[in-house]
Amino acid sequence: MNLHQTYPALSDLRRRARRRLPTFVWEYLDSATGTEATKHRNRAELDRIGFAPSILHGAFKPDLTTRLFGHDFPLPVGMAPLGMSGLIWERAEIHLARAAAEAGLPFSLSTVATRAPEDLAPHLGGHGWFQLYPPKDEGIRKDMLARARDAGFTGLILTVDVPVASRRERQTRSGLTSPPRLTPRLMGQVALCPAWAWAMRGERGIHMRTLDKYSDMQANLPPTEHIGYLLRTSPDWDYLRWLRDHWDGQLIVKGVLRGEDATRLEAEGVDALWVSNHAGRQFDAAPASITALPEVRAGTSLPILFDSGIESGLDILRAIALGADFVMLGRGFHYALAALGPTGPAHLIDILARDLEANMGQLGARDLKSLPPAFSLDHRA
Repeated sequence: MNLHQTYPALSDLRRRARRRLPTFVWEYLDSATGTEATKHRNRAELDRIGFAPSILHGAFKPDLTTRLFGHDFPLPVGMAPLGMSGLIWERAEIHLARAAAEAGLPFSLSTVATRAPEDLAPHLGGHGWFQLYPPKDEGIRKDMLARARDAGFTGLILTVDVPVASRRERQTRSGLTSPPRLTPRLMGQVALCPAWAWAMRGERGIHMRTLDKYSDMQANLPPTEHIGYLLRTSPDWDYLRWLRDHWDGQLIVKGVLRGEDATRLEAEGVDALWVSNHAGRQFDAAPASITALPEVRAGTSLPILFDSGIESGLDILRAIALGADFVMLGRGFHYALAALGPTGPAHLIDILARDLEANMGQLGARDLKSLPPAFSLDHRA
């Protein structure tokens, strides 16, 4: 099968993923919070950003290489963390880490993934980043950092936009609980999705293996919450300073939407900022990440990572033109995995590379540093 003829865009992978996933799994992956206004705002604001094509540049192959943290990456793209990743497809974190390593791209593992740092150690390609949902207990914190370091993770991502649990109403309506329990209702959904059921046949329960070491507490948590909420805290500036003192790799702060915060974070000694509204999954009145990006860029000289709403190479160029150095996809790689199994992530990487090259050709941009200025299509219509 020629995958590019059948699935030429991320939207094609998303459609196939929806058909193959049980409703409760799809709703976990695809949903946001509230009316999902922030999720839709991310897409709408990206679509408002345009470029003026440039002509008569002759034939050339664009250089997609991007330098970050002293490394040259073949694409300005990485894999963002997603909690409970293994619910989407069996061994999801391992498949994604392998695909990232083979492509020479960064891979991020969530604290609340279904695989622990130790499980990923054989599959990291030198650019593994561990996303920390901050533990309250200092002993657990130190141990978690040591485990990530010993497993080969070189970057630490402090996620700061989840001070409390969000209310993901679509997810709740689907019947999904945490940890997932296969009720008769959910079993009925599984019966309609034999590809997912077959892929998951070897899994022995979906749970957060990083946290297994620290707690076997049972609690009556709301359906969108999980055991991690019993262990973690809402970090403050002192917490950030503690992490800076105890982590000797790259320290990335994820969830930045204000320029003033960017300026202060740089002064505190972090290595990079991650502009993100959590893809609309936390707060339904947040600005689109792409709208916040220029303000954050103006507030810091640090490298900026970006996510939320990215669906194509053109979207990646939009983010870079407005100040991002690197772009991360979370949902997208999971759509690809659900659609095609282990071959899906590599196909999505190829889709993004081809789309970057095609659009850079239209712009006459021989590399990512020579993109023309972006502008609002609303003002040039």
